[in-house]
Amino acid sequence: MSGSDTPLLVIDTSYGSTVGLPGRQPCIETDSRSHVERLQVNIAKVMDQAGLSADDLRTIVVGLGPAPFTGLRAGIVTAKALAFATGARLLGQDILEPQARYAYRRFKQQDQDHTRLLVLAVNDARRRQLYYRLFDDFGDVEGLARPLTEMSIDYPAAICEKIAAIAEERKSSDQDPVTMVVSGHGTGRYADQWERLNKQSDIRVVLDEGSFLEDRIDGTSLMAACACRRAQQGLIDPVEPLYLRRPDVSVPNPLKHVVVQS
Repeated sequence: MSGSDTPLLVIDTSYGSTVGLPGRQPCIETDSRSHVERLQVNIAKVMDQAGLSADDLRTIVVGLGPAPFTGLRAGIVTAKALAFATGARLLGQDILEPQARYAYRRFKQQDQDHTRLLVLAVNDARRRQLYYRLFDDFGDVEGLARPLTEMSIDYPAAICEKIAAIAEERKSSDQDPVTMVVSGHGTGRYADQWERLNKQSDIRVVLDEGSFLEDRIDGTSLMAACACRRAQQGLIDPVEPLYLRRPDVSVPNPLKHVVVQS
């Protein structure tokens, strides 16, 4: 378990759905269309397997995205309802920070050249766009990752332009070679863009398709640890979905007044 309050339940529907208790095998659904039908069933399943009831919960960590609307909403509404019914503490956690930390841990061990390691954490936003955030200094194992950009959404080509500009700004003050890991769902779909960035800049790009939550026990434990660490430092995020995209529906313009002459 992670955090001082246990048992702790992790719920995330940023991509597919994941329900789990840290230290135990989670239930993972890769089909985003099954959120509503399977989410409550999977919560009951992981609780039963642990010999716990809903009233035993002390903390619920829910993924805030960024992610598309429908799936993300299902997870957050479920987490809020469960927290309200049980009195459990509810913590929200964006998925890009643990995604970045997960990639950093794995690729730092493989970095034989001891380059400066950046992580571009992404999630598929559909419509040929990606949610993203670039991270730099990860400090020690228990520290918080330091973002170099705001959390945002854009087309991969535009993201590459921003990354190249950041690299150019830092080139004069930091001569160390730079490796950037692009990590998360949607990475592989835009391999041509990352390859172009690799050729046009001094950044060596490494691709890492997939979510940290697919690492099952380690993934849910990392999600819980990030949320609890932020809470301990007073960084409590509002439990609201991160869509980062304007709604498709807009208020229509008022009707024009027509003067009818008799």
